[in-house]
Amino acid sequence: MRVLGLETSCDETAAAVVETGEGLRGSVLSDVVHTQKDVHEKWGGVVPELASRDHLQRVLPVLDEALRKAGCELRGLDGISVTRGPGLVGALLVGVQVAKSLAAAARIPLVGVNHIEGHLMAVLLSERAPAPPWLGLVVSGGHTSLYEVRAPGEYRALGHTLDDAAGEAFDKVAKLLGLPYPGGAHIDQLARSGNPEEIDFPRGLSRRSRAAFDFSFSGLKTAVLTHVREHGVPSGRSLADLCASFQEAVCDALTLRAVRAARHARLPALVICGGVAANSRLRQLAAERCAAEGISLFLPEPRLCTDNGAMIAIAGAHRLRRGERADPAMSAEPGWRL
Repeated sequence: MRVLGLETSCDETAAAVVETGEGLRGSVLSDVVHTQKDVHEKWGGVVPELASRDHLQRVLPVLDEALRKAGCELRGLDGISVTRGPGLVGALLVGVQVAKSLAAAARIPLVGVNHIEGHLMAVLLSERAPAPPWLGLVVSGGHTSLYEVRAPGEYRALGHTLDDAAGEAFDKVAKLLGLPYPGGAHIDQLARSGNPEEIDFPRGLSRRSRAAFDFSFSGLKTAVLTHVREHGVPSGRSLADLCASFQEAVCDALTLRAVRAARHARLPALVICGGVAANSRLRQLAAERCAAEGISLFLPEPRLCTDNGAMIAIAGAHRLRRGERADPAMSAEPGWRL
């Protein structure tokens, strides 16, 4: 089965063609991503209206390139999969309307996919992939959640962030420190030469029951703001120490709760996905804690962690295989929870 995946939920216009067989896994035939980094960089964050306009300009060229690289035509596809939520409503509508038009014109089955499900399924495109069940930690600019993955299409939420997502906290702290957008990669780079124990930043919800799997990063963000107000915006070694200390607080909270949840639910494997999964300290600390607990760790390649069309294609392929089809009236659902 060959499936085209379209992703326009935020600030990447992405299209990919994925091929699947009888098993769970798939292979990527093409994967094209246009990032809007230059569009939003001067604003220090994503501007929804600008994102929607850029998607309108880029979606068809990105789609054409994905089909060309895969060596197939639209009518040669077995299905189309598109992100219908969650995300920015204007951005989502671009992808949904294009996918509906293409599916109708070529008479190809269409299915709508939850963006979070796409992240959870991205590991099935990696060189190493677990067999269900597993625990999925989805951590990105807009989402920080824990899910038990029983099978493709079968998920149980175990925990969510109660305020900021981890990636959002990275970007806001980076902006506070005067670092370029998107800030997560810059903090990661600076933190490598810093002391993660220099500043004792709080770990949110640390006093809750050991069975609690929710996250909170607003207090940590406030603690960084208070530190900067008292000491000024640092530079040099002090900046590296602050970045390392902040990053350690985030990664400590993420890995602690993920391992705790995997133990509690008796799940043998942990998959970390989403844009923040590319963070070097998160990957290192997760490996250490999973090894100590006898939990198998699976980390998709960094390209599969950030938003892409391939993850939407593999998630959609499993839905299409189960016989699911989108209603002709399908629209964007920006607040759709998995």
